[in-house]
Amino acid sequence: MYGFLPAAGALEVGEQLDTRTQIQPRCEPEIVFILGRDLAGPHVTTAEVLAATSAVAVGIEVLDSRYLNYHFATADVVADNTSVSRYVLGSPVAPSGIDLRLVGVVLEKNGAIAATAAGAASLGDPAAAVAWLARTLAPEGEGLRAGEIVLSGGLTAAVPVAPGDTVTVTIDRLGTIELRCR
Repeated sequence: MYGFLPAAGALEVGEQLDTRTQIQPRCEPEIVFILGRDLAGPHVTTAEVLAATSAVAVGIEVLDSRYLNYHFATADVVADNTSVSRYVLGSPVAPSGIDLRLVGVVLEKNGAIAATAAGAASLGDPAAAVAWLARTLAPEGEGLRAGEIVLSGGLTAAVPVAPGDTVTVTIDRLGTIELRCR
């Protein structure tokens, strides 16, 4: 399943998440792909995704669901645009020489480790998740375009956040990003 990132959902690095504008916000770590060229068609491969990627970055996706306690059926979450709300991206780095399946991921909330994972938590390879998305869009004549950013899927369970919380995500070789909540 996939959703669309609203342009208005982007947070600048250092900008605080205003939890008053959210219903029940949660944060999860993401590996972000920044495309350097178009990707489209029913046979897009992981290797093609990596070749088309100009940069990758650490990211935090803020989920927010209108469904109480995130209890929903598949049709509900599709109607809710997969609960996507806001997102923040770290500094882009070149993907060459980085095996994104093996990078370690640490999610912290208020300085305590909330979860750990590896990049492989996203369909076995986050680039495979991007390839899946391109193939899934193909029957509608759609694809991914140069310059677009793609969040490749949550790598751990999302943690609930409230005013005063700070979420930090560190991904080996990609960097660290922090999101403060007010």
